[in-house]
Amino acid sequence: MSPAEIRQVIIDILEKIAPDEDLSSLNDEVAFREQMELDSMDFLDIVMELRKLYRIQIPEEDYHHLVTMKSTVDYLTPRLKDA
Repeated sequence: MSPAEIRQVIIDILEKIAPDEDLSSLNDEVAFREQMELDSMDFLDIVMELRKLYRIQIPEEDYHHLVTMKSTVDYLTPRLKDA
């Protein structure tokens, strides 16, 4: 998967989790929680959705890589290269 495809996957997941959020102006460099009303359960939903869709395990110690869109895409790119 390309970084652009991964970004779209994350957008799709965020739309499911927070359907009332306007994601059109999402800044890739700013933390999701600063831009959206996400709680810790919403964050875990993102992780679980990635696990369900792509069978990717994200260890808890790596959660800090999933703070912004850019860091999330950077983290997932090598893990989803063959997806």
